[in-house]
Amino acid sequence: MTAYDAIVLAGGAAKRLGGADKPGIRVGGRALLDRVLAACADASTTVVVGGRRPTVRPVTWAYEEPRGGGPLAALDAGVRRTTADRFLVLSADLPFLGPGTVGALLSAVREERWEGALCVDRQGRDQPLVAVYRAEPLRRELALLAAEHGGLSGLPLRLLTSEMDLARVELDPLASFDCDTWEDIAVARARIREHGAVLDEWITAVKNELGIELDVDTDVLLDLARDAAHGVARPAAPLTTFLVGYAAAKAAGEAAGEGGDGATAVAEAARKAAALALRWADENEKR
Repeated sequence: MTAYDAIVLAGGAAKRLGGADKPGIRVGGRALLDRVLAACADASTTVVVGGRRPTVRPVTWAYEEPRGGGPLAALDAGVRRTTADRFLVLSADLPFLGPGTVGALLSAVREERWEGALCVDRQGRDQPLVAVYRAEPLRRELALLAAEHGGLSGLPLRLLTSEMDLARVELDPLASFDCDTWEDIAVARARIREHGAVLDEWITAVKNELGIELDVDTDVLLDLARDAAHGVARPAAPLTTFLVGYAAAKAAGEAAGEGGDGATAVAEAARKAAALALRWADENEKR
């Protein structure tokens, strides 16, 4: 993927949330800010403009001048701490942002004629805080606006984007869904618990909580749990998957010097345990 720096705007008064600490509000057990940081984990440098707090990964902290100066001032503070040729610019309240959106925006900017690329929501509105900008034109426009208005404090983002040649990218409508109100928070919390999304959300949250970076075929583990539950006894399902995880970790550690990896170790341990469960079931049927 193209090298880039990320700037996450995590300030603001959150007036429609009653002044709550919006970046720290949890959706699916994870802070909104952490969910955004996970989507841009491969950024060379990540600058968060806002109050310091524990985060899922290390970041560089910055503050706009003056404090509470608004999004353009915050963006300028972030830009001053980055060096890449491209900046990914995000707000800290995007619960459904994923790496796919980031990749699509970066790909759009590969065309030299564009000075950046931003998401367009389902109503056709520009989302300048779900965007990638080229460094040189962005720095230029920020400097021109500061000179024209005597500073950037209180200026709207549209003054910046209206002066730049930007590609408009239509992506998953949820990619730019932001949480400005408690109703938005409730919608986000409900959506991640929908049948088609809850398992992936839960596994991602658990891996984040445990500090695990491992791509595992969840279907394999679910099939194993089913076989153990049906072929042995229902309590055997969670105990078997635990033992598979333990065995996989041990095997991956032993094979580390030979290029082994955790995902392969999990698959192999699950295969062995599933075969055992099927043999167990077969014996029960023959009694």
